[in-house]
Amino acid sequence: MQDLLPKSYTLLIISISSPLLLGVYEEDELIETFSSPMKTSEILLPFITDILEKYTISKIIYTRGPGSYMAIKLTYIMLKTLEIVRDIPCYGCSGFTLNGGKPIKAIGNLYFIKEKETIITKKYEQPVNASFALPQSIHDLEIDEESTPEYILPAV
Repeated sequence: MQDLLPKSYTLLIISISSPLLLGVYEEDELIETFSSPMKTSEILLPFITDILEKYTISKIIYTRGPGSYMAIKLTYIMLKTLEIVRDIPCYGCSGFTLNGGKPIKAIGNLYFIKEKETIITKKYEQPVNASFALPQSIHDLEIDEESTPEYILPAV
């Protein structure tokens, strides 16, 4: 008789802009989403707690930047804690992979843009609507070699 292994799931977190988005994936396919316009500091931990009670998460992927410096820092600290306490590996991906490569809000009217392999800031007079989306599948999601935050601070 074959032993049945418990299902394992992947959690994807997009916390670099509002709304905060979380997706639970089974065999790389999106099965449940969570979204909130609240600040990452207010809602990320309750979301993660609820998800960990419902699913056996085996891997967490988060947008490591560029974007909201505070949200990136908070997300990374929470996920590294989970990695240490619960042995759930944490991986990073670029925010550009989840918004179609569009500019990402930095501060004021400055936006992060990716030119080839370099990320720079560029000023836009009109706001850029570059929303993020949870992909239906993460099978081909490009995971960065580095999981630490990608802090790219614009010159002020």
